[in-house]
Amino acid sequence: MPIGRRDEGIVMVKRYLIVKLLTVNLLVAGFAMAVVWLSIDTLAAGYFVTLMEKYHISPEPAHAMFVGSVHRYLVWSFAGAMALAIVLSYVINRRILTPLTRMGIVSRKIAAGEFSARVPVTTADEVGQLARAFNRMAENLEKIEQLRRTLMIDVAHELRTPLTNIRGYLEALNDGVLPPAPQTLSLLQDESLRLAQLVEDVLELARADAAGGKLQYRDVVLEPLLDAILATFAPAIEKKGLSIQIKTPSELPPFRADPERLTRILRNLLDNAVQYAPSQTEVKIRINIDQQAVYMDVCNPAPDLSPLDLPYLFERFYRGEKSRSRHHGGAGIGLAIVKELVTAHGGTVAARLEDGLLHMAITLPNPTPRQ
Repeated sequence: MPIGRRDEGIVMVKRYLIVKLLTVNLLVAGFAMAVVWLSIDTLAAGYFVTLMEKYHISPEPAHAMFVGSVHRYLVWSFAGAMALAIVLSYVINRRILTPLTRMGIVSRKIAAGEFSARVPVTTADEVGQLARAFNRMAENLEKIEQLRRTLMIDVAHELRTPLTNIRGYLEALNDGVLPPAPQTLSLLQDESLRLAQLVEDVLELARADAAGGKLQYRDVVLEPLLDAILATFAPAIEKKGLSIQIKTPSELPPFRADPERLTRILRNLLDNAVQYAPSQTEVKIRINIDQQAVYMDVCNPAPDLSPLDLPYLFERFYRGEKSRSRHHGGAGIGLAIVKELVTAHGGTVAARLEDGLLHMAITLPNPTPRQ
């Protein structure tokens, strides 16, 4: 819709609301005046007749004069009430419609991509609360848009490196600079696998973002789930000479969670610990369950990690340690997926650094398992 037509529509809405409010006031005042008018006409006649008969005076002139005066004052009172209603309606409509008009203008700016636009908050009443809620919505939209742009830039940056490497090797092979040796083909395969893994990580992150309303809750027993996950990391654990210490209660009761998403959470946490723990060190896993929540803590040595990195570990494509390169680790998406999936379960995730040990603490709510 053109701007002129939009403004004209807002003016029409204002006029409609003012007329509607005035009509309501007019009906109320008119009804009250009619009731008083009829009541006086009915009651005055009886009173005057009784009074005049008692004193033997003709009631007609006094009655007519009294009723006429009352009617006149009722008309003046009605006119004054309508004038006051018009003034109050104008003031109230101006107070209410001005912020709403600003919201309309700001909403059009947001629709056009100007997410920094905000509505001025000048009152603490319901309209002010609406304006604050509108501003919070605009802030969230701005954050989402910024996150989308950042994600696009990061994904493009991460995809560019393996694609550039693959292109360079293929051009060298095509020009005869490099021979088609097994080592060259192995490098191409590694870059292709790295590219495929990055695409899979981005898709998994998108699935984690959309997991909030799509969790399939079932009764989960952690012990066999954790054993199966550790079995997949056995070659990497043996290669680095890591030892795994697991501390749990004597018996872990089942709890309600999405098994597939919970598996992904544990896999990403253990993958992070195994990748970045120095060789010949220990990875500790602590699990506890009570009636309120499930508590999990995965701990590994992190000598290169700084406390300044902790607030950013769960951000997408972030690599805190100097060792967190593309060749050593992944694209920096694994912990972001953990955060999204834990949040989807209604839980919390936090990282802390104590004496050179990185603790990844997960808390999940523990609904009562079905019997």
